[in-house]
Amino acid sequence: MFETIDALKAQLDALRPLPKNSVQSLHEAMMLEWTYHSNAIEGNTLTLKETKVVLEGITVGGKSIREHFEAINHREAIEWVESVIARDEPFSERLIKSIHQLLLKNIDNTNAGCYRQENVMIAGAQHIPPEHLHLQSLMTELVDGYENHYENQDYHPVERAARLHVDFVGIHPFVDGNGRTARLLMNFDLMSSGYPVIIRAENRLAYYEALDKAHTSLCYQDFIAMVVEAEEDAFKRYLSIVS
Repeated sequence: MFETIDALKAQLDALRPLPKNSVQSLHEAMMLEWTYHSNAIEGNTLTLKETKVVLEGITVGGKSIREHFEAINHREAIEWVESVIARDEPFSERLIKSIHQLLLKNIDNTNAGCYRQENVMIAGAQHIPPEHLHLQSLMTELVDGYENHYENQDYHPVERAARLHVDFVGIHPFVDGNGRTARLLMNFDLMSSGYPVIIRAENRLAYYEALDKAHTSLCYQDFIAMVVEAEEDAFKRYLSIVS
């Protein structure tokens, strides 16, 4: 499953150091598209072009203040995750809560960065998240198990990150913003290994179905395959630009 993306990554790595302007344009494009697609999956109605102008500081008429903040906050969260990777900080509950706090800043300051204090359901899904009373122990287990389970299982970096995403969303620790937080956490792991990826909004249904299947049957294969396909598309695009 991973042979193609590993070969594409090797092609890209062989071209390093990449031209400075190419790196900058790729980074700007990734940040814009990642912000647009991650928010669109959750129902944000800003188009790609509208997201671009919002990130440039321009207000879009007919769009809610919340949608503007979702775009601005998501870019800030990406930048913070990149700074964490640059400092080589480990996966932690602080990382998780900080990402969530940035995402919900000026949107829901009461719940930003705080685990939920109520039980929730995921609309349209068979999986029912655990009761809120168990959240702290489950999140501690997720973080403690990251090194002991995910890394020691000799998973490919893409499979490891995909499984982390699935398991985090299964716990659903926040009232809102779990999906965006999960995708940022997945890319925290992926970017640390040189495998950034964007789940595109047009794949929203398949994305939700693969997650629900993993939660209800413990079959991660469909979700991992989706991430691998998205990774392949990303590498091909990067190579088409820099080569």
